[in-house]
Amino acid sequence: MKDRIMSADTPSKCVPLGLAPSFGFGDRIGLATPGHVEAMKRSANGIEPIFPQQSIREMTRTQRTAQQVMDDAMNGARQAGWTGRIGADADHLKTPDDVNVTQAVGFTFFTIDPSDDVDQKADDYNESTLREKFGTAKDAAPWYDSYLGKSVGLSTGAKIELTEEACMRAAVKYGPAISRALSLGNHIKSVNESAGTDYEIELSVDETDQPTTLAEHYIIADQCIAGGMKLVSLAPRFIGELEKGVDYKGDVGALEASLNDHAAIAELLGPYKLSLHSGSDKVSMYPALARATKGRFHVKTAGTSYLEALRVVARHDEALFRRIVQFGRERYPVDKATYHVSATNEAVPSGDDLDAKKLEQVYLECWADVPKGLGFTEPGRQILHCTFGSTLTDPELGPAVRSVLESHPETYTDVLADHFSRHLEALAEGM
Repeated sequence: MKDRIMSADTPSKCVPLGLAPSFGFGDRIGLATPGHVEAMKRSANGIEPIFPQQSIREMTRTQRTAQQVMDDAMNGARQAGWTGRIGADADHLKTPDDVNVTQAVGFTFFTIDPSDDVDQKADDYNESTLREKFGTAKDAAPWYDSYLGKSVGLSTGAKIELTEEACMRAAVKYGPAISRALSLGNHIKSVNESAGTDYEIELSVDETDQPTTLAEHYIIADQCIAGGMKLVSLAPRFIGELEKGVDYKGDVGALEASLNDHAAIAELLGPYKLSLHSGSDKVSMYPALARATKGRFHVKTAGTSYLEALRVVARHDEALFRRIVQFGRERYPVDKATYHVSATNEAVPSGDDLDAKKLEQVYLECWADVPKGLGFTEPGRQILHCTFGSTLTDPELGPAVRSVLESHPETYTDVLADHFSRHLEALAEGM
């Protein structure tokens, strides 16, 4: 096991970060934390870090354990000289066993993901179908009658009208998911109280096809808080498109108006933070998120540190990068199934006739080519993003990528610090 001894002024364990603005740095390889720390040193602006962050799905795909994720992040923070607080996100938890294995190694921020119990088609049901579905869903929504007919005013001037249709649709779409979230929240509470450890909970309802309405947000959060959940953050499905690995797709002005209303609900019922998942490279929406929440936000990134690792490969081992591109294109049709992406192999050159610089631009983009205030937009990044698990667990490619990173740690730190400083500075614009 790796040495976990910390220096006297380095945190020896992770802690809950509460309502402070926070930023999650995912690391799928285990070598990125020094770059994350450097970005924080340059551009934190009051934002606090979560260095150990990994979903159960990511751990499975990369064949890493919760202990390895924690060790790699905390050792990286120590080596880079970080002395501030550190949070730790056990992401996308779906079962009590998921909670148990992450709590046991020191995770403090537990993200509940009840998406398996969400009716993804609920927004498209006509009235007769909705009533039929409600007939079977109402048992999972004992709260239905208590909201029916209410009107909730928000500080923005907006009103949430809890009509029969709105309440029925919320029951059909989220009823079982709320029950699952409360059950898992109770387990998180029990496990941590038994161990005498502090904790906080985030609820993720963002992995849906349709945006979360204000009525749905209100009911979900109100039920969780009434049920005793220690809710510090909630991730709705926002309007527009939040695809993996690229900037926000949509009207940022309309998004900010919607964010204002969602933030008003969080203030009214909590307060708790609004969380942005799939936050990698969503630079154009960061100032709006920070303004709407008045700095009470959490941003979660994951695959972008892996993509920046491939940038190191592109610059130091062109032949290996070309192999990864071709391998990614082969795997993409299968690996993209669990991701919200629009890229196609046909939309991106294969790279055979591109020189090294152009190949990096097409598949990873470069900040020099991106207008100020925007994140990356090209689809090549999505192909490489979705195929990370296949690449890292390939018996030849995975070890080869790690070897390049271990041979060129300065380059990896530099590209990560540059990348994430732009994220953090964009958030600071709105604070």
